[in-house]
Amino acid sequence: MEWTADILGTDFQSCGLEAAGPDGVIRHATLIRYRAQPGIQASDDPQPPAKRYGAILFLHGWSDYFFNTELAGFWADQGYDFYALDMHNHGRSLRADMPGGYVANLTDYDAEIEEAITTIHADRGVSPTGSLTLMGHSTGGLVAALWASRHPDRVQYLVLDSPWLEMHGSSLVRRAAQAMVSPLARIRPETILRLPERGFYFRSISSTAEGEWTLDENYRPPLAFPVRAGWLSAVFAGHAQVARGLMLEMPVLVLTSTTSANGMVWQESMRRSDAVLDVGVIALRAMALGRTVTLERIDGALHDVFLSAPAVRKDAYARLARWVNGFMDNKEPERRRGGDT
Repeated sequence: MEWTADILGTDFQSCGLEAAGPDGVIRHATLIRYRAQPGIQASDDPQPPAKRYGAILFLHGWSDYFFNTELAGFWADQGYDFYALDMHNHGRSLRADMPGGYVANLTDYDAEIEEAITTIHADRGVSPTGSLTLMGHSTGGLVAALWASRHPDRVQYLVLDSPWLEMHGSSLVRRAAQAMVSPLARIRPETILRLPERGFYFRSISSTAEGEWTLDENYRPPLAFPVRAGWLSAVFAGHAQVARGLMLEMPVLVLTSTTSANGMVWQESMRRSDAVLDVGVIALRAMALGRTVTLERIDGALHDVFLSAPAVRKDAYARLARWVNGFMDNKEPERRRGGDT
């Protein structure tokens, strides 16, 4: 484990991970950590957060990578160690000879997530049973929920930012699309599907367009990576699992926008709506994730709630902090465990 300076600046370091998936293929991923430099700690408490609370592992969406330094700072202010994973074929883990964004089965991410968690525990110097919160955005939210369902003892809390839990419309739309894609996915999984290209979400977030976020377009292409048959089939299979119910036992928080804005031409409403997913369908699917699910619908939010306009982000962070204070064991944990009041 060798941490080196990260592209996000002095408060961030990253290290490469190698992990063999269930198919035996070794894949490369990149773990990023946030460590505020001495003198500018996010928290005024002199006790290191790593000795008090748990860790956060963030999973990005499809055709994306981790770049939200504000999100890392929020979790540090709450007293948690923040980590993010650029999964294989994404962001810092891209390889010139590999198709960007491609995965044939969402379980192919399992090994690198497990390796990341092992590395986090070693980095923090705590036992493997230390508190872990898995946070995922969009497709990363789908991956996080499925991973948590397969590894319930490894995750204590789940936070999902506009998770892609179902196709637009309903499961009927998904089944129809899956029936068309599945034969091609079996025979030629890396075939590129010629679908309409829409760069509206990128337009709403990138500082090169009309947003405020500095994005590396090699890591986050304006029109996203090409959609391949095998990848879309893998996502459909994940949606089907969610539809059957994941029966998660850990507390789950789901954040979405209140409205969606879809279409093939730019609309001004896309500045304050989810221009990628159907938030109504996502809200319904979210309620079937487990026994304890909190849904927060953020007025004016974009697809990534935490990339929205400043006032909207402030609302989203306040709601997230309220949930953290209500569900996550981050207040005087040693006294609680000792039974004192």
